[in-house]
Amino acid sequence: MGLKRYYSKGQLEAGCDEAGRGCLAGPVFAAAVILGDTQIKGLDDSKKLSEKKRNALRLEIEEHALSFGVAMLSNHDIDKFNILKASFMAMHAALDKLHFEPELLLIDGNRFIPYKKIKHECVVKGDAKYQSIAAASILAKTYRDEYMMKIHEEHPQYHWDKNMGYPTAAHREAIKQFGATAYHRMSFTLLNEQLAFDF
Repeated sequence: MGLKRYYSKGQLEAGCDEAGRGCLAGPVFAAAVILGDTQIKGLDDSKKLSEKKRNALRLEIEEHALSFGVAMLSNHDIDKFNILKASFMAMHAALDKLHFEPELLLIDGNRFIPYKKIKHECVVKGDAKYQSIAAASILAKTYRDEYMMKIHEEHPQYHWDKNMGYPTAAHREAIKQFGATAYHRMSFTLLNEQLAFDF
């Protein structure tokens, strides 16, 4: 049983998803993808795919999708607006980059801030249900990983090449040892409560 191609056949649909919401460092990325009648084999929730497969699918999506857009909001924006709002703002910015105005937005998750006057449907775990959301999840994830690999070179001690900014034990230990960087989200709990007293 593959992913569904349409929510409502005959409408121009854009799938939207984000990457990096739960990270301690780095931006949140979002993507919007209109596949139209394009079929791309192997689409799935980006978390279920290998890095190699994601990167191969990214090239296919970029080449064959009717239109796509990718945008990011920085850790400073996340601290200013909160992560949920920043995620929606990144989705809006990605939608702004589309060459066609969709008639329906398929949003991964259970909440969204309306975009223009376009109707939307929130789909929980939508990246495992609809092809356009899966495509958006792959773009958001690969673009964000690429960004994190770049800033890893500035701060290799945090191991962002492996944890991509997520709260792994090694990442938290590095924060404890070296402190926070300009890429860390200061509105997030960077250290576990029991470690926070060591400052």
